[in-house]
Amino acid sequence: MLGCFRPSYRRTKVSKLNSLKILIFILILCVITVNVAVAEWLLIPMEIGAQTNHLKAYGLTYWALEVPREYRCYWWLNYRGGAFVLPDWQDVRIRAALMGVRFEPMNHADYHSIKESILEGSNMDEILLEKAPKIAVYAPSEASPYRDPWDDAVKIALDYAQIPYDEIWDKEVQSGVLETENYDWLHLHHEDFTGQHGKFHAAFSTQVWYQQRMLMFEKASTEAGFRRVAQHKGQTAQMIADYIVNGGFIFAMCSAPETLDIALATLGGAVDIVAPELDGTPIDSDAEARLDFQRTLAFENFSLYTNPYRYEFSDIDNPNPDRDAQSGVEDFKLFEFAAKHDPIPTMLTQNHVSVVPGYLGQTTSFNLDKIRGSVTILGQIEGSNYAKYIHGKLGKGTFTFLGGHDPEDYRHLVGEGKIPTNLDLHKHSPGYRLILNNILFPAARKKPQKT
Repeated sequence: MLGCFRPSYRRTKVSKLNSLKILIFILILCVITVNVAVAEWLLIPMEIGAQTNHLKAYGLTYWALEVPREYRCYWWLNYRGGAFVLPDWQDVRIRAALMGVRFEPMNHADYHSIKESILEGSNMDEILLEKAPKIAVYAPSEASPYRDPWDDAVKIALDYAQIPYDEIWDKEVQSGVLETENYDWLHLHHEDFTGQHGKFHAAFSTQVWYQQRMLMFEKASTEAGFRRVAQHKGQTAQMIADYIVNGGFIFAMCSAPETLDIALATLGGAVDIVAPELDGTPIDSDAEARLDFQRTLAFENFSLYTNPYRYEFSDIDNPNPDRDAQSGVEDFKLFEFAAKHDPIPTMLTQNHVSVVPGYLGQTTSFNLDKIRGSVTILGQIEGSNYAKYIHGKLGKGTFTFLGGHDPEDYRHLVGEGKIPTNLDLHKHSPGYRLILNNILFPAARKKPQKT
């Protein structure tokens, strides 16, 4: 059974006084270390062997874009692994030193020489990063009784890179907080928008945590004025789609991409596809025929698996995710795009490797036969009919879907004792870089597409 279970754990606490002394010492050391002649720019290299912490480099760049700094920063696509260029201010150097991010000073002549080679190069480009995106994560708060019993790779990435975000849940979404003036970017993870309680019934129907979770979702749906959980979650799914149409960016992983589209195809839960064991009402006899694929984001013409004892939602997903962790059969290749003509997919695929190690999830990958023709395939499992990483447009906004649950935890078995991924052990994770590409993507000034 795939998923993720978060145990209770405590971080070691240090007294405020000791923390302050340590911080002052580090700051003084950093000031001494970086007190050298200031150049014009700092290059943050991102290729193999040149960067000491690929993941925190994104956090450093995000920090530089935040108010009140709002520094002018650049993303050099396909140059040295997708390097960033930040202004050479002492606070940037200190922040980089504290985060363990390597930089290379560039004077005015160096910057313009490299920039000229990038603009004249066959497949490179310079992208201006204008602002720090306002980020929301669709998840119950840690203090909520609805808290997920698994870890969210994007929250892990955001916390590690020190990028701020808000957590919003069904109540907040349906109250109208999910508007483009409030948030530029929304993340969805191991979520079930279909009202089938994550398809955990076969393995966990006798477990207290699962039973309590079902009751809480039913209570929340009733309080929100819905008869069934599927209608409650379906309303959230529709509001997320509206957010994209109005110019929002979403990034979804694991089961969220699949179940979001299923919920949209069921008209926000109006078509009953949920087995009576889960909601006490029968599945509509004509449910499959009533699916509306014109309403979905990425997938079409899929068939549902409504059996509550089957741990799959539909034939969108890879039907055999039980792979040998050492086999490499889930590894996926990132496609190369023309930086000057297709800057968006180029940004989303920036990496220091071209093949990313595979990993599983409830939705591990996406059946190419079920993907809408207008969707761009960013990464595909080699030798298979399954995409791992896709991107598309809807109205004024975009969506990006990545299969699998955690790029550095291959199987994600549900059970006691699960330890969250420690990114200090995976500072150069190419899978986590894809997540962070998506976080910076809304910061970019988009150039008109060339013809």
